Amino acid sequence: MTFSIQAPAALPTSNEPSSADSDIFIDSDEDLNAVRSAKRSKHAAVITPGELVTDDPRWMRGHGTTATPRSTAILATVAGTLLRTNKLLSIQPLRARYTPEIGDLVVGRIVSVETKRWKVDVSAPLLAHLPLSAINLPGGILRKRTSTDELAIRTFFREGDLLVAEVQSVYQDGAASLHTRSLRYGKLRNGVFLRVSGTGGRGGVVRARRQVWTINTANGGGDVDVVLGVNGYIWICKHSRGELVASSEEAKRMNEITRMEEAVNESMYSSRNDEIPPQTRREIARLTGCVKALVENGIRVDEEMVMAAYQASLNPEGDIDMKMDYDDTQEADEYLGGSRGSRVVAAAVEATKG
Repeated sequence: MTFSIQAPAALPTSNEPSSADSDIFIDSDEDLNAVRSAKRSKHAAVITPGELVTDDPRWMRGHGTTATPRSTAILATVAGTLLRTNKLLSIQPLRARYTPEIGDLVVGRIVSVETKRWKVDVSAPLLAHLPLSAINLPGGILRKRTSTDELAIRTFFREGDLLVAEVQSVYQDGAASLHTRSLRYGKLRNGVFLRVSGTGGRGGVVRARRQVWTINTANGGGDVDVVLGVNGYIWICKHSRGELVASSEEAKRMNEITRMEEAVNESMYSSRNDEIPPQTRREIARLTGCVKALVENGIRVDEEMVMAAYQASLNPEGDIDMKMDYDDTQEADEYLGGSRGSRVVAAAVEATKG
């Protein structure tokens, strides 16, 4: 019996990238506008690993893509949305590890304590470093670090502590070096930690003008602070002016110090939470539900969207109001999830368009 071997079928020819994600291109070429306008959809489609992006040789491959041997075809290696910058094609993954950049505000958790530094989990491929010399110590920021400070390193941060810090530098291997040399940074207390998924193409925290702000909540909840870490870690807590600021202002009135940083005391490293009223706890839970609803519906998480979702959850129209009873014997009969969360998010998106 004779066997015949036929040549494999050629890949389908296409002069443009796959239409699955043509709606998210950053394009200015007039010859592509007509094609993409017909392919646009309400939601950005997802490219799967192995899918053909394009076989036109004029395109260059970027992150998340690969080139086939003896061919001009560009294939996707990760699941995500297609992004075009000039002639460079890249895939923005739906879920990816955080890539540190200098100046980013991040929320992290202490993983280990070493001789002169802490290792911090910031959802990056490598653990971040927080040197002992990069934090405020009792006695002032300009005080020299001594062996006594090294022995008492666990009195400042220990394993499991949460903190907000800023990326000071990035090493060649990609690990970040953090610092807390500001009264805005330091240990976190009196709140709820939230880790959101989708830090890539859909949903997740995005870099914005403000990552930290205070909300004057409704229903007698008082002021609540929201910290959106660029790395996808979020902290929502009761607002506290803090003993640190109060003591520094009092010292200024007494002409004892001239800089607020010199008033750093041990209270900022306390791990004991303050008493939080039930009304404040419920509003913190409401904000947490708003953030989760935004992520579940693939909407970006920033100050504008969080505030819009919070206002939508307070809207008494359309069964949006949570109708909470602050009696300790009763619990809220609704939550910001499922179809109700989708309605809140839809109302928030509509409000931001106006």
